[in-house]
Order: sequence, then structure tokens, then C-alpha cells
Amino acid sequence: MRDAPPALDATESDACYLAMKARDARFDGRFFTAVTSTGIYCRPVCRVKAPRRENCRFFRHAAQAEAAGFRPCLRCRPELAPRAAAWSIEDASRILAQQAARLMDEPDAWPAEGTAGAPGAAAVAARIGVSDRHLRRIFEAHFGVSPLQYLQTRRLLAAKQLLADTRLPVAEVARASGFASVRRFQAAFAAHYGLSPAALRRSGPADGSRQGTQVRLAWRPPYDAAAMHGFLARRALGGVETGGDGSLARTLRVGHGAQVRSGWLAVRFDAEGHQALLDVSDALAPVLPAVISRVRAWLDLDADPEPINAALHAAFPHGDSVRVPGAPDGFELAVRAVLGQQVTVAAARTLGTRLVAAFGEPVATPVPGLTHLFPAPEALAGADGDALGRLGIVRQRQAALRALACEVAAGRLALHPGADVAATCAALKALPGIGDWTAQYIAMRALRWPDAFPAGDVALQKALGVKGARAAEAASQPWRPWRSYAVLRAWHAAALPPQGHPS
Repeated sequence: MRDAPPALDATESDACYLAMKARDARFDGRFFTAVTSTGIYCRPVCRVKAPRRENCRFFRHAAQAEAAGFRPCLRCRPELAPRAAAWSIEDASRILAQQAARLMDEPDAWPAEGTAGAPGAAAVAARIGVSDRHLRRIFEAHFGVSPLQYLQTRRLLAAKQLLADTRLPVAEVARASGFASVRRFQAAFAAHYGLSPAALRRSGPADGSRQGTQVRLAWRPPYDAAAMHGFLARRALGGVETGGDGSLARTLRVGHGAQVRSGWLAVRFDAEGHQALLDVSDALAPVLPAVISRVRAWLDLDADPEPINAALHAAFPHGDSVRVPGAPDGFELAVRAVLGQQVTVAAARTLGTRLVAAFGEPVATPVPGLTHLFPAPEALAGADGDALGRLGIVRQRQAALRALACEVAAGRLALHPGADVAATCAALKALPGIGDWTAQYIAMRALRWPDAFPAGDVALQKALGVKGARAAEAASQPWRPWRSYAVLRAWHAAALPPQGHPS
């Protein structure tokens, strides 16, 4: 095996071995088991016979195992595991490392440097305002691998999933997973996995008889799938989303570099298997890594309940399985947050549905009820005030929507996980009609910031038994850095919708 970052210490390794033998899904993605006798690394839930203790090494990240020369298991498929989700709000270097990792988890960061529109590790450093050298130093300190090794593992695991779950040609797989050429892709794949991409192909119909792509997305239990489905289904916009029979379906537009794809997806929850079953239309298959990333954020599949519950269980003893719903499109969520100011869930859904019918792009799907894409930023940036007014949107909201759309369309405002939270919230609050309450809600759901806290939410104050934003803010301090989860647990415990933000 190649030189590698240090594995876990003896005590941690012994605990990992016990969790692996028990196939405990709570630890899925929190560590990986590398078997020295086979050269393969696995998830702790792998169904193969447990190896002997002396043959096991344990790593916190797949990138560390690959840096040590281990190959991913073809049975448990490490690319299906929940991502690591440890957070800190006090250590500045850890915050930067976490922010960089989130940016690298986004498929737009995967293409090799030097290709058109490809950020790569250098641009990730620039986006968080540090030098390449400093990024490498803090990344290696907190993750045990270099940014380039982390990115390479992301690319290779994405390619492995595309090869296993789609019938895309190898050239498209290489492009979708961020390699500058098929030759470089095949060389990297052979060097890391000892296989050619073609050899990894899973047997299946190649004649197009299978419609769409099916993917399994794991989560760490406990996970309240019913609560997640209920939250999202109650807010489903006509034409864009449906939420019946325990499933969720929606249309989606995905931009990846210069490429823009649109189609549909559907999700079912498999509580027994601790996974979401995702169906993706053929039109979105070439951007499947980006779709998977968005769905994982939308359904909060990467949360690690253990540290969250350690901080929140005493205050919310019945909320251990409640997650924070995200958004598959940050701009869409922000628009819906604005429409939802000071109105009920039903009223905001009505306004959103009207907006979709008036400004959304029609799209053909086989799913009943899915007829439109949510309006693009460019469509709302040029929207006429009279046209918005006829939908029932008041002037203050009209100004906020147009200003928000203009900033996003111009590229001055990014609303996705990995964006700088403080800077983004400040930019949002500088827009007309958007205050701290709305900005925090957007940070919670679109930016996936675990410590967002809309203290001005009246329903939240009522659930916490306090009066006023200042009292709510004071009450929330023991819950940091997991206040977003405290908000959802408070709303859930009170059985009240978040008044003012029903999007």
C-alpha cells in the first residue's frame, strides 16, 4: 500500500470494529474499513463476512483509504454512503476546511483545473479567500488528505456510480464526473481501482428498455421519513412538485458548467433499508452527480444524528429523528421564502403555483402533475410589475423577487451549500424586502447551514415559550452549532407550521 494519512487510534479502531461487526447503520459514512488482506475498503454496513481484526485499518474518509492504496468495495459501494458531516463554529481553520469540503462535494468543483469553467482546488481556495498553500495546510490537518486527493476521490466515486447505475457511454461518464479526457479518466480509474471502466459495468439492459436511472441514497438512522415527506408534500407547488402516496416527485433544471439539463426525479423512502430510492429521468442522467448532491441536501441525508442529538435531546426529547429539509434549487427556495413572508402555507403555495404557471418553462414528463420547471432567474429578473401584481404578489414582494433574481442571474449571489454564509446573508439583507428572518431561513434550507436561527419567527417563539427575537436568540445558545435542527424540532413538537416561511 502507498504511504497514507494516519488511521484512527487503537481505541477508536476497536469501537469501529465492533460497529462494523454489528453492521450498525448509524456509523455509515462516519468511517471506512480497509482490509489489508484484500486491498479493499468497505462501509460499516457491508454484508460480507467481517474480516479478522488484525487485517483491518479504519479511516474517517474514503479519500484517506484511497490515498493509502485501497480500492472501493463493489458490493457495499462506498459512493452510496452518507457524507461526513462534522461541524464546528468556533475553530476558524476547521470552518474553512468544512466550507472547502462542501464546495468540493458540489459537482461543479470536480472538473480538472484548466478545463472550461472548471473551478478545481485552486478556485475553491480563491472562493473562500485563502491561498492554495493555506487551503492545503488546513485541509490536510482536518481531513488527512490534500484537496486534490479529496477531489480525485469524489470524481472517481462519482464515475463509479455512473458506470454502475446508468448506461451512459464511457466518454459521457468521464465528462460528467469531471475528467478532462477519456484517456485521463481511464488511466486514473485503472491506477486507483485496478479495473477498466468497462469492466466495472453492472449487467443490465442496454437497449433502452429501462426508462430512467435508479439510485439508492443511504442515510444514518434515526430518520423520520414521514415528517420529511409531510413537510415537503404540504408545500408542493402545482406543476413543479407532487407529494402523494409517501413519495415525492418534481421537475428540476441543473446547470453544470456550460451544460444545462432539465427533467424530472422521484423519491421513495425505504425506512427499513435506511435509504431513499431515487428515480431520475434519462435527460438528467448526464448530470447525475449534481442531481444526487441536490437530493441529498434536499432530504438532509448526510446529517449525523449523534452529535446533533447530544446537543438537542434534553430540550427536544422526541425530535431525535427530525431532519432539516433543504432545497434542490437555492434560487427557487429563496423565491418561495419571499412569497411566504407573513402568509400561511396554503397562501404561499397558491402564490408559488401561480408564479410557476405564469413564468415557468413547460416540460414534458411521464409523471402526472409535473408540467413545468420553476421560473429561471432571468425570467423573474425581467418580470413586469403588473404581471406579478395580477398573481396577487404585493409591491414589496415584487421588488424583492426582481432584485433577488437580478443578483442570481448576474452571478453576484450564489445560493447553494458551500457558499459563504455570513457574506450571503449580508447580501440577501441588502436587497429590498429581505430581512434577517428571511435570510436565516434561506441559510437554513438553501445554504444548509446547521446553525441558522430565524429568531423572529413567531411560531418558533411560541414553541420555545418565549416572547421576542432577543429572548429566542438567548434561549438558543446551548444548541449551537445545531440550531437549524432545534428550529425544526421546535416546530415539529408544537405541531405548528413556521408562520411566515411556508416555502
